[in-house]
Amino acid sequence: MRPLSRTRTVLSSCLLAALLLGGCSSPGDEPARPDPSGGGPSAGSTRSTETDVPYDVVPLLKPARKYFGAAVEGAPHSMKGVDAYTGMVGKQPNLIEYYAAWGDGFDAAGVRDAWARGALTLMSWEPFDTPLADIAAGESDAYAKEYAAAVRELNLPVVISFADEFNGHWETWGTEHTTPKEYVAAWRRVHDVFVDAGASNVIWAWSPNIVNPVSEVELEPYYPGDGYVDWVGLIGYWTREEDSAFDSVFGPTRDRVRAFTGKPMLLLETAAMAGERRRDDIRHLFAGVTADDDMLGFVWFNYDKRADWRLEASPRALEEFRRLAADDRFGFDVRKP
Repeated sequence: MRPLSRTRTVLSSCLLAALLLGGCSSPGDEPARPDPSGGGPSAGSTRSTETDVPYDVVPLLKPARKYFGAAVEGAPHSMKGVDAYTGMVGKQPNLIEYYAAWGDGFDAAGVRDAWARGALTLMSWEPFDTPLADIAAGESDAYAKEYAAAVRELNLPVVISFADEFNGHWETWGTEHTTPKEYVAAWRRVHDVFVDAGASNVIWAWSPNIVNPVSEVELEPYYPGDGYVDWVGLIGYWTREEDSAFDSVFGPTRDRVRAFTGKPMLLLETAAMAGERRRDDIRHLFAGVTADDDMLGFVWFNYDKRADWRLEASPRALEEFRRLAADDRFGFDVRKP
């Protein structure tokens, strides 16, 4: 579920109905987005440090406090939306999620701007028009190498979530178009290109949609392996199911994943539908993330897409969110983890 850079035609009326009834988590069509780099993958890239030693991401892999993240329109290419969100919730997000299509250039300037404010960027990298089988076969190696070189050149930590929600039929790289074997091969190919480029400043997030009646797919066959993954990013939303407890929403997926990896988890995309129950959902969100030592934090999807996930749509729920966000266990300057 995300604001796609292109109009999404693959979301069917069936999927929309499932979303509104508490099933799939995909708000849908995404706004048009300019190519932030203004050209090829390395455009706008300048080295952020004066050393050739890659940035050490280890302190960011499992920090003592929780990530307090947000996905807001325009960020990080423009930080105006982040500033507005910060004023609204009373705390600066320290994890900024954005969306890039396979073939886009690296937004080095946006990553720098977020970092200057103490925030890590998380890129959802979406191969809309390139089959994963082609990526696995090396047909996109030239693009991936140039992108990896730009990321290494900037030498700031970034999180990459490649081809997420792969266990959903609504993605062009999802279950109707890609086999688990092709998915794993593509993931490893991209990862290895970055390793070969020396871009060890990347945190790799493997991100399934939460399992539910719409996405009842075995996850383990899609897992690239612990040597290729740093975080497990769960994508799931509070919709209109009767039981909205944290473990009811995320527990089944967490338990399945724990059967084959112990990697730390992040709610890579989450939100709750506007309505009377939203305050309770927000309480469940903060309480569930706080209670689980392996849960790194969350990213709130603050968009009006297919449903209105924006906090400002529910003033009383926003007040509760603001109160809970004041907890010192959430948020920290990523430059000083």
